[in-house]
Amino acid sequence: MSRHVKTFHAIEIGDGGDGRWAEHVRPTMAGAKDRLTEEGRTPGGAARSRRLFEEHMPELVPTLDRLAGQLASPRARTLLTMASVRPFFSGCTQIGRPGTLLRNYDFAPEHCEGAIVSSHFLRPVIGIQEAGWGLLDGMNNAGLAVSLTFGGRFVHGPGFAVPLVLRYLLETCRTVDEAVGRLRTVPVAIPQNVTLVDPNRAVTVYVGPDIPLTGTPDSCAANHQHLPVPDEQERSTRTQARLNAVRAAGVDVAAMLRPPLYQYAYDEWLGTVYTAQYRPAEGRVTYHWPGESWEQSFVAFSPGSRTVALGLPDGSDDRRHTPGGAGGAVRRVRRRRRARPPRSS
Repeated sequence: MSRHVKTFHAIEIGDGGDGRWAEHVRPTMAGAKDRLTEEGRTPGGAARSRRLFEEHMPELVPTLDRLAGQLASPRARTLLTMASVRPFFSGCTQIGRPGTLLRNYDFAPEHCEGAIVSSHFLRPVIGIQEAGWGLLDGMNNAGLAVSLTFGGRFVHGPGFAVPLVLRYLLETCRTVDEAVGRLRTVPVAIPQNVTLVDPNRAVTVYVGPDIPLTGTPDSCAANHQHLPVPDEQERSTRTQARLNAVRAAGVDVAAMLRPPLYQYAYDEWLGTVYTAQYRPAEGRVTYHWPGESWEQSFVAFSPGSRTVALGLPDGSDDRRHTPGGAGGAVRRVRRRRRARPPRSS
């Protein structure tokens, strides 16, 4: 297996208005047109996206306007609403316990933004940024942490891309109960599993365009919502095997850095790009890779860059652990992913 190299950037952007945020995101917004639905590219679709945002996230409207005002392209401004985004899919495994959230993010490294962002829009938030100002995972200074995994079903409906929903929860909520209550009211465009942690609770819920918010028996998630998982899906993603493994391991960073939880099918868009361990009550997060880690916190956020090697360094990554053994099943999933804009979820 060839090793992959990925550079992560830690960026402090304040309220987003002093140019640091814009300098970082402008290159990523160059392909905004390709990431919007056909409707989202029209004036009417852009207006509907704006209205949906105003209806469901009114607290963030001033922030949206402040950020959008720094982008020249109207389509980039529509993209920031994340209400007309073409569907995108990823892997991931996560587990929560009161006070701790641990997750692996699995995708194609070259299509993960790799930005660790400290912001202060409505309150201090640290997380992995995606699509301008959405978050793949993150925490706020109230002690709440959240993360997402793809729910495993290729359906799409009206609503928001979930990275912006996570941003909204962290900007406006202090506790798991408050965040779950808000999440019930926000339409989500594709099936997603969301794990939420505060000092006293940890829960995982399923959301999607075709289901109501649904609680789960524990605070773990991989990439399915319903059982039984189709055989082809299990062969290609090992979602049940990963869920069983993370349940057995608990909140264990070492377990996340070895198979089956650590994945390395990068050519199939199913390789582990980073492991994140959030301790929101302490205001700290540590990002892990094989042989390396990087801690950030609200008290001591350190802007900079870190280039890391992805994949297992000791040669133990035999093909028994990789989804590539599924052959045609993986290739079909891969074609599905590439039929859509290569952005992570």
